[in-house]
Amino acid sequence: MNYAGRFNSFILKGQNVFDAIKAYHEMDGITHLEFNYPEHFAGYDLEEIKKAMGDLKVNGLAVRWRNDFTNGDLTNPDPELRERAIRYCKEATDICRELGGTYITLWLENDGFDYAFQVDYEEAWNQMIDAFRELADYAPDMKYSIEYKPFEPRNFSMVDSTGMTLLLIKEIDRPNVGCTLDFCHMLMKRDSPAYGLALAASMGKLYGLHMNDGYSQMDSGMIFGSVNIAHAAEFIYYLKKYNYQGVVFFDTFPIRENAKLETQANINSFEKISKIIDEIGMDRIAEVVSKRDGVEAQRLVLDMLK
Repeated sequence: MNYAGRFNSFILKGQNVFDAIKAYHEMDGITHLEFNYPEHFAGYDLEEIKKAMGDLKVNGLAVRWRNDFTNGDLTNPDPELRERAIRYCKEATDICRELGGTYITLWLENDGFDYAFQVDYEEAWNQMIDAFRELADYAPDMKYSIEYKPFEPRNFSMVDSTGMTLLLIKEIDRPNVGCTLDFCHMLMKRDSPAYGLALAASMGKLYGLHMNDGYSQMDSGMIFGSVNIAHAAEFIYYLKKYNYQGVVFFDTFPIRENAKLETQANINSFEKISKIIDEIGMDRIAEVVSKRDGVEAQRLVLDMLK
């Protein structure tokens, strides 16, 4: 399996992009890097970043709209800001391609609303569709991946669930637009993580993963498998069932923990659960699933804990 870690786990502790790359070189299992644009490139020389990467590959870039964009990204009521939001995506696309990456992840952080009567829903929906079509047509060789979150920082997000994401992808109607599923965001929405994964993967639209864990009330960003181990195991089972070949990105927030040790803990947890799935056997798990029996399902979970 290919793994990537979160740069801000290090940067928010006072380190820089090169410190993070160095730390990832020293870990057991990290194969890819995922940058944020523009924050991880501002003030850095691209050639120096390439040199520091060494044998690490780039999976993709995530675009971050901050400061001026609090009232919307792709749905901003100011047409100049909306154009700038799209321009950020195109700039990120060009850099990603130069670094050898193939994915642009778009979490529409500010595209949402807080009050009744605050937004024309159909207009905002169509603005998102138009923006994604423009991006998809700008770079048919790249993949654009929509990451949903039900709320935060807005009280309601325009794209707030697996179902809403898949509907948007269908409406965009471009072969290079899919989704990135964030485990904690799915818990916040009370989406079943594995259910959403299965639907997206069966449609060929599962482009990326953000692995973490939490208690569903907020975006906790805890170590994968630390809270919802049964859901984590089911998630990995379906990754194997649909033969996911992409990168597993650990989007966790080591505020008090050592960033390097916490990232390694994510890898170790994912690997351990994956090994248990293999030992139990895909056929046996499929047999239990086929029974649609809660008691049998719980017995399987307990067997995994032995």
